[in-house]
Amino acid sequence: MGTTRRLKELNPQVRCTSLQPDSAFHGIEGAKHMPSAMVPKIYDPSLADQNLEISTEEAYAMAKRLAREEGLLVGISGAAAVVGCLQLARTLKPDQPAVFVTVLCDSGDKYLSERFWQEG
Repeated sequence: MGTTRRLKELNPQVRCTSLQPDSAFHGIEGAKHMPSAMVPKIYDPSLADQNLEISTEEAYAMAKRLAREEGLLVGISGAAAVVGCLQLARTLKPDQPAVFVTVLCDSGDKYLSERFWQEG
């Protein structure tokens, strides 16, 4: 919330997107499914220019992809953030310039025992 407020103060053209799990029963640690969550007092839904829903399966697949193809061992919420960036990138016109910034806020080391690493 604070980062979005400040970025928009510095440049009103900045667009910020919120991401959340697509279901109340999800496996994206650290993320809240806002319709079913206890909403923190700092949350201001008006700050996001748009909202994207990310499935647990997409986040797991991206965590594996980032580890195997890019050498980045990120957590599930970080992988979900990359999924969201790619979803947004697909909506751009071919000649439309854009810069995407996200935070990969946790490491995947605490998820190494999860079974999704062996699937598919």
